Amino acid sequence: MKDLLDKFNQLSERERVLVVVSGLLLIVALFYYLIWAPIDNSLQTQSKLVATKQADLIWFKQNANRAIQMRSGNANASVFSGSLPQAVNQTAGRVKIAISRMQPQGEELKVWVDQAPFNDVVSWLQSMESLGIRIINVDLAEANVSGMVKVRSLQLGKS
Repeated sequence: MKDLLDKFNQLSERERVLVVVSGLLLIVALFYYLIWAPIDNSLQTQSKLVATKQADLIWFKQNANRAIQMRSGNANASVFSGSLPQAVNQTAGRVKIAISRMQPQGEELKVWVDQAPFNDVVSWLQSMESLGIRIINVDLAEANVSGMVKVRSLQLGKS
């Protein structure tokens, strides 16, 4: 460090001013590129993410009544007496939902869907209930795309 200070003192007045100004500019540039810019980019990204999540929450709240109506409409359902996997495949095909996995469990059936639009899933569940298929349990999760959900587990049975 002493060597650098000696070299600095040996410089002419004009060179010392240039070294100090260059050092200050370097410090400002390092501060901007290493601290300020990453923080600013992160804040902008997080703000967009919050706005998207708020829009999703509003959309889910608006469509919650539709799910409640489907649940209360279950009392009017007819008795289903066909092949449960076949009926599930047919109703899913009508609303263009790709079933990723089905697992029969006695008189019940478990179904998984990787990703589907929420409205299509609700329509699919409603059409199965209208056939008389009983929805025992549904576990939905938000997908990476806005308005899309994953059906982590759907347990169906005959009424």
